[in-house]
This record gives sequence, C-alpha cells and structure tokens, in this order.
Amino acid sequence: MSPPRRKLRPQSPSLSHVTRNWEEDFAHYLAAECHLSENTVAAYRRDLRRFLRWLGNRLPAQLEIQDLSDYVAWLHQEKLAAASLARHVVSLRLFLRYLQLEGLLTQNKAELLGGPKLWERVPHVLTPGQVEALLQSPRPYDRCYLRNRALLEFLYATGCRASEAANLRMADLHLEEAHCVCRGKGNKERVVPLGKRAIQAFHAYLGEERPRLAAATGGHTPYVFLSYRGKRIRRERIWELLKLHAVRSGIPPDISPHTLRHSFATHLLAGGADLRHVQEMLGHAGIATTQIYTHVNYTRLKAVHKRFHPRA
Repeated sequence: MSPPRRKLRPQSPSLSHVTRNWEEDFAHYLAAECHLSENTVAAYRRDLRRFLRWLGNRLPAQLEIQDLSDYVAWLHQEKLAAASLARHVVSLRLFLRYLQLEGLLTQNKAELLGGPKLWERVPHVLTPGQVEALLQSPRPYDRCYLRNRALLEFLYATGCRASEAANLRMADLHLEEAHCVCRGKGNKERVVPLGKRAIQAFHAYLGEERPRLAAATGGHTPYVFLSYRGKRIRRERIWELLKLHAVRSGIPPDISPHTLRHSFATHLLAGGADLRHVQEMLGHAGIATTQIYTHVNYTRLKAVHKRFHPRA
C-alpha cells in the first residue's frame, strides 16, 4: 500500500518553501501512485521546476487557459526540442491533476491544451555510412576502447535507450543465442536480437577489458558497461561518449543515443522489416509510436511508388 500523501499548503510566505513542497510531493505522487520510472520522475520534476520559474508569484488556481497557452509559447522561446516541449505539456497536465486530487484546483485547464502531436517532428536519422563511421571511431589508444566499441555496436544493434544500456547486466546477455534481455520503461522486459558484429565486440570487451575494469571494485559488479573505476557507467556518460565519437567521425555533435535508436528503426524498415517486429524490438506499447519511422525513409517510399504506380 502506498504511504499517504502529505497535504500541500495552498499559500506560504516563502515561494521557495512552496516550490520545495510541490516538487517533493509531486515526485512522490508520480513514483508511488503513478508508478513511473525513476528517470521519468526526474524529468517531470525538472519540468515542474521550469513551470514554477515561469509561474513566479502566482498560484496555479489563478491561471486561465490563455495563461497556459502563454506558458507553451514561452517554452517555444526557450528553444526546447519538440519531444521536450511535448513532455512539458504532459507533465503540466499531471501536476494540475495532482493539485486537483489535493483539493487545490477545481478543474485541470491544461487538458484543453493541444496534444504532443502539434510538436511532433520527424526524428533525425543517420545514414548507414555515418553509422559505419561512428562505429569505427573508437581507437586502440582510447581509454576503455573495447568498451566504447561494444557500447556503440550495442546501441545500434538493439535500438536500446541510454538508460537501458547503463542498466544492462551480465545475466541479460546471451551471446551464444545471439540475443539480450532489455528492461525498458516501467521495467518491462523484451528480448532483442544481437548481430554478429555486436557479438564480436562483446566478446572482445568481456574477454579483455571488462575484467580489468571490474577489478577496481573487487570484480563483483553485475553490470556490463563499466567506468574506468569499475562502477556502472552513467547514462550521462553514454551521451558524452556518443558526442565525442560523433565529432571524431565527422557527424554533427547534436546527436544523442536516441539518434541511434531512430536510425536502428528506420534502417530496419528500409530493409523490409515488419512494423510490428520493429515495435516489439523498440519496446513501444503502441504501434502508433513506431509508425513515425514509416515517414522518415523517403527513398523507400519512392521505390514503392515507382514499382507499383502505373504512371510512375
């Protein structure tokens, strides 16, 4: 049974005190009652902090729909990515819903805001040539060279998120069967195949470099990808490594682990993979999320049109 929520104070002489209460109580609500993951709770908490900064000395109950539209316009001015902007709207809805449950609001006016589809954009995708350059960019003189090569191969071979790579355990790897078990959002497990090059990179890393890294902490860590201090690699470090190798391989450094995830899905579909299979490998709850990748590869669409249209 979830512990009882603390009642919020609708007014306080100190705005910072109110802000602290809202952050803590909202995070508790998301974790204990909405059962969201730690990373999602942290992201929504950051979103709330930005909303409170915009809110200033006002209270949420004083806001009208026009005010909330102004907040969205302000987010646009902050030059947030489309996905971040959509998430801010979702987190705002959840926060106002929470205040409703606490009796501080009579209605959730954020429900009247447009949905994330308004800001949906086609994801950035690397070409196969760019992916090849990226995967070849780790050099033997790099610190943790074999780990970096295995990590990049893994991200592209599976389409996994950075958090899933950071949390990958040795027990999840089944190299002889050419697959691994990934744990995604909501701790849901899925089985993802591993290609030959990823398996080769894992064998080199696990056989030569990982034992040396693990020795720094006594050799008992269950995680696959380790830092040079023998601890589980941080999700943020994976982002840093990807950007470093992007620059080295001549790719714009504004890519992220999700860029490899997008590329993984797009290249599979371009090769003729079934949309349902790609959905399963990505761990998407619904097919609609996966369908965005059908709009990315225009070359495939042109080929289909040319093949089947009578006047192409």
